[in-house]
Amino acid sequence: MKLERIYRKSVEIGIANDLRGKNEINKILKEEKDKFKKIEKEEAEYFDKERLSNPFSDTRILNGDLDTEIKKIIVGIDMQVGELLLTYLLNKDTDQKIDLVLSHHPEGLALAQLYEVMKLQADLLANYGITISVAEQLMEKRISEIERRLMPVNHTRTVDVARVLGIPMMCIHTPADNCVTSYLKKTFDKENPFRLRNLLQILKNIPEYNKSAKLQVPPKIVNGTENSKCGKIYVDMTGGTEGSKEIFEKYANSGVSTIVCMHLSEEHLENAKKANLNVVIAGHIASDVLGLNLLFDELEKDEKLEFFSVSGFERIRTKR
Repeated sequence: MKLERIYRKSVEIGIANDLRGKNEINKILKEEKDKFKKIEKEEAEYFDKERLSNPFSDTRILNGDLDTEIKKIIVGIDMQVGELLLTYLLNKDTDQKIDLVLSHHPEGLALAQLYEVMKLQADLLANYGITISVAEQLMEKRISEIERRLMPVNHTRTVDVARVLGIPMMCIHTPADNCVTSYLKKTFDKENPFRLRNLLQILKNIPEYNKSAKLQVPPKIVNGTENSKCGKIYVDMTGGTEGSKEIFEKYANSGVSTIVCMHLSEEHLENAKKANLNVVIAGHIASDVLGLNLLFDELEKDEKLEFFSVSGFERIRTKR
């Protein structure tokens, strides 16, 4: 499978699993196209043209020729300088020829634009009954905070090493997060867990969370008890990173009782407690692994690939 096909297909899978729906995605892409048509000629060179067809700014090919044939991929949740050097050594000193380094967490220009994908959180909140103007204004504050936090980061450090070593590299972030969000929402809708202990058992029956539990990082209730009723469940696992710290009261007012998320800062958790919300931490790395596996399951419907697992990832193929 060519590198460009892996990238384009991953974006397609991300769109198919985006809870906003394809019509909303098409509107966003049209806005980008209209914006590009109107920008001044001297500004056009700074515009990331991938935004015209890819609504996920944190998913990009970071290095390599689009026509490169890919058969073997080394995959990790974080693929940085150490993992690139490992790939170089494997290619140099063994018969294993790895064709692509694939990171879940963004690097390079995808990391620099991470804050852009956070806008989708406002639309997801609106789907749960939170007024869109309220959701957008709360998210705008948080998006600006994340943008400022990313500004001083050395975005190109890892990608520079990939370039020097001549190793193709890409990252797939929100498309994979969309897959796990969509999958868990459908699972909870189908299983309809009554109490939090039932919800935990559903998670532990999923191979990725089951393995994480055996490694002593299980899904965990951080507010509420095993006997707490689940009520309306909100799956919060996509949109770049944690959203607004002030949103939790709005969740409660919209009828949400339980939030299931990858991770939550202490400040976010304290606000969730004040809003009397149940909070279940499914697990960051386990959720990322699940999202990638779901995406790869779809990707491999075209052609089987060989995966080398490092940096927290494990390729798990199973019927879902």
